[in-house]
Amino acid sequence: MRVVDSHFHWFPRSHFETMANRSGQPRTERVGDGYKYYFNNGNNFIPLPAVWFDLDAGFAVADSATGPDTVVVCTTGVLAGLLDQMPMREAVDEAFAYNEEIAKAQRTHQGRFFGTAAVPLQDTAQALAVLDHAIGDLDLRGVNLPAMTGEEQIDVERLEPFYTRVAELGVPLIIHPTDIAFGEVLTGYADGLQRSIGRLLDSSVTVLRLVFSGIMERHPGLKIVQTHAGGLLPYQAGRIDKNARIEGLPRPPSEYLKRIFVDTVAPQELTIRTAVDFYGPDKILYGTDHPCWSPHAARDVIVEAGLSEEDRTRVMSTNAEAAFDLT
Repeated sequence: MRVVDSHFHWFPRSHFETMANRSGQPRTERVGDGYKYYFNNGNNFIPLPAVWFDLDAGFAVADSATGPDTVVVCTTGVLAGLLDQMPMREAVDEAFAYNEEIAKAQRTHQGRFFGTAAVPLQDTAQALAVLDHAIGDLDLRGVNLPAMTGEEQIDVERLEPFYTRVAELGVPLIIHPTDIAFGEVLTGYADGLQRSIGRLLDSSVTVLRLVFSGIMERHPGLKIVQTHAGGLLPYQAGRIDKNARIEGLPRPPSEYLKRIFVDTVAPQELTIRTAVDFYGPDKILYGTDHPCWSPHAARDVIVEAGLSEEDRTRVMSTNAEAAFDLT
């Protein structure tokens, strides 16, 4: 069985070197062989030690957990949306450069590494140009969707052509927390609130905006991947159906939620079983969140969840192959 890790982080160092030359936010600061990534007007920073840039080390730890045939799908993680804090022209240029580096890694490690695109969204026409280049020319396998685009929400009406085009291309939108939307509310406690609950709230609100706005209704072929086992949503789906009376939405919100793929980056077997029960075993994707979480722990929680052999094969392999078209 070819294991697919659908939630894997690696960054091209060239992007962070470019950001180190910026004077305004967002920007990076070199710290030893790594960086601090400052954003949100300097109120937040992400420490990025050297492990984030070492793809060979990432492959090695994946191999040690799930074998030498392990395939990884690389996403932008919390950095999704940071380009939207830059001037539009600069953001577009950096998105092209970033996506080219990801595509280079995909070519170098053909069949082992698959990349996904960074697309700044503050200008719709430019977003479409970056999207078509990343998917059509570079053959990247997904698009990372932030919680916000600049000062706008992700369901702003002008982005309708963007969602239309993503659906036409057949690639998934990857919704990962960004640390932008709710950072000021959830400060303190050594970032414990933000890292534990805030990030789940971030991605869950983003998904609900796609549902409540009718974007998922208008684009039934749109593929969405939400990280961290669906965040807060599967546990409160009944309440969402009860309280969210959205005019013009023909189905209960939970019906749209069940079209979404979610990953297994959740260190608790109960969470994994709940995700399988709610979304169905064909919607669950194995993920490790490397280097934020141990691939050995990510593997073990699947075992502890007690899935059938058939469902485990779906989760560990075939679901992601279908979602990301890993041919």
